[in-house]
Amino acid sequence: MNPGINKSFLAPDLKVGAFVERFEREGREVYDHREAIVAKAALGKGKTVADIGAGTGLFTPYLSAAVGPKGTVIAVDIVPKFLSHIENRARELKLKNISTVLCTAKSSRLKPGSVDLVFICDTYHHFEYPQSTLQSIHKALRPGGEIYLIEFKRIKGESSDWIMNHVRAGEEVFAKEIENAGFEKIGRVDLLKDNYILRFRKRAK
Repeated sequence: MNPGINKSFLAPDLKVGAFVERFEREGREVYDHREAIVAKAALGKGKTVADIGAGTGLFTPYLSAAVGPKGTVIAVDIVPKFLSHIENRARELKLKNISTVLCTAKSSRLKPGSVDLVFICDTYHHFEYPQSTLQSIHKALRPGGEIYLIEFKRIKGESSDWIMNHVRAGEEVFAKEIENAGFEKIGRVDLLKDNYILRFRKRAK
């Protein structure tokens, strides 16, 4: 568990623009490789994808294009101002297949059996109660549904001090948590230097 890690995001005076500058900038690895990251997710046309921890919506337009006009992108976040920003951007770009869901610290608040793939980029370490959130994700995924996880590599002696202090655990721990929540690891994507990408599938009961 990691309660309280999202406290700063819930400040009433939060400035979305400051986070756009922070998240959507050249030099941030997931920003520089955003199109390749989505391409590797191999989303089919007409699918429903939930971007959990969508933030400022960095990936939303690319996910929208990947699933096509008959598909759906659900941007999920705990920050109302981020979701309003995503909705405004979707209107500006005339992307009609994007919706938003305000989640809680313990639940994605996605409807049961409503999603084909859950996309989580550099956000899993922000799950305050990962077990309960993963339970809600498991319920939301359709049979054979998948989690596509991008997270910071946390390796002692290699990772930055910021990562070591900010990210509570490394790949092995996070993967085990997801597997214990009813998923099986089915793949790894070698694309990034500072992040790893793992794929999990919902296990059949």
